[in-house]
Amino acid sequence: QVRLVESGGGLVQTGGSLRLSCIASGSGFHISYMGWYRQAPGKQRELVGWMPNIDTANYGDFVKGRFTISRDTTKNAVYLQMNSLAPEDTAVYYCNTYVPITDYWGQGTQVTVSS
Repeated sequence: QVRLVESGGGLVQTGGSLRLSCIASGSGFHISYMGWYRQAPGKQRELVGWMPNIDTANYGDFVKGRFTISRDTTKNAVYLQMNSLAPEDTAVYYCNTYVPITDYWGQGTQVTVSS
């Protein structure tokens, strides 16, 4: 069983930055993949960025170089540095991992960008 806990969300002005953190806890697991999703009100959940391993990061098209995802394998952590935030980035951000054969999600952290 894996538990994911996100933190770091909040209210920020347009153009500002936030750093989200997600820590995985539990026992008897090895994590390769970790990623971030987001869901805005009335919209489907969308993939923000993911790391299939510690050496590779991929991003959704809308990121456009503004966000950086990173890992700390010693802490089973994944981070999302978000810069140049815009109101359309307002959403609940979720951490995600997959440990065969189960998909795990955090509880989400709210990010609100004011105009």
